[in-house]
Amino acid sequence: MGSVEPAEQAEPVDTIDKIVRAVPGVADLHSGMFGEIATHLAGRKVAGVRIGDDAIDVHITAWTGTPVRDTAAAVRAAVVAEFPDFAVDVTVEAVALKPQSGTD
Repeated sequence: MGSVEPAEQAEPVDTIDKIVRAVPGVADLHSGMFGEIATHLAGRKVAGVRIGDDAIDVHITAWTGTPVRDTAAAVRAAVVAEFPDFAVDVTVEAVALKPQSGTD
């Protein structure tokens, strides 16, 4: 009989990743200029989120045409709502073009 893997427990960084990606205007998380913004877990890395003792840094790529400051504020508010004991800093690292729809 094969072994059963324990259910993977969601890490706080996974929750933050999901929250951020759900905010309108966010194209993706961004690992920073030198790839330094990340959370390292056993066997994997989550780029764009760094959790400290009392602060969370979130770095994002926003879609073009998105109000950058409003998007950053919405990301901050969404993360703070789930993690109220942390200061949340949001940096917009880049802006990406929205993909074109497949209609020619």
